[in-house]
Amino acid sequence: MEHASQNPGAREEILSRVRAALKKTAQRREAIAPGPLFAPVANPLERFQAECAANFMETMLTPDSAATAAALQRVLASLPPGEIFLQDAPELRQLASAAAQGRSVRWSSAGAPAESSQATVSLCEALVAMTGSVLVSSAGCGGRGASVVAPCHIVVAHAVQLVLDLEAALARAGQIAFDNSYVGLISGSSRTADIEKRLIIGAHGPRRLVVIIEE
Repeated sequence: MEHASQNPGAREEILSRVRAALKKTAQRREAIAPGPLFAPVANPLERFQAECAANFMETMLTPDSAATAAALQRVLASLPPGEIFLQDAPELRQLASAAAQGRSVRWSSAGAPAESSQATVSLCEALVAMTGSVLVSSAGCGGRGASVVAPCHIVVAHAVQLVLDLEAALARAGQIAFDNSYVGLISGSSRTADIEKRLIIGAHGPRRLVVIIEE
């Protein structure tokens, strides 16, 4: 630009090129038909497990409710002593009767989880195969703190809750009653690398996320 200001002829040449270009009609491009963004998923359950592994999540497959209770018992037994917070749902009450093993239990109907809770056990709304995400809501599970207060979050789910992608998950979220204060997607344990680019697990929520999927 400094050269153009010193040479009026150069400036006029540039402007003439701009005027000439503006007179030309832009060539229309053929519209591109929309198509799938990602390759099709042959086995949603296997894809979900693979994505979970990449997201630092644990998955456990069980064939029936008895095996689910046994899996829940094993996870709880691996935790330090302390209170367990559970979503007050008939399915979880049945599982807890077999898996709690004398631990102190607080149900979501009694209030929010205590800061000393060792784990939260909750249900979910859906599982997203392509991203390894868990769709949760605050309906009956004790509010937003249910999924962030305890260092371990255990999700009890069913294979029929698997959806393919985020679009399907958001459609499922739209069907949830609007009186819920919170609907969110959890994709792995809490982590950050903001400080010196060092990965820290459990930065602002659970360090451990376990999904028990009953087939």
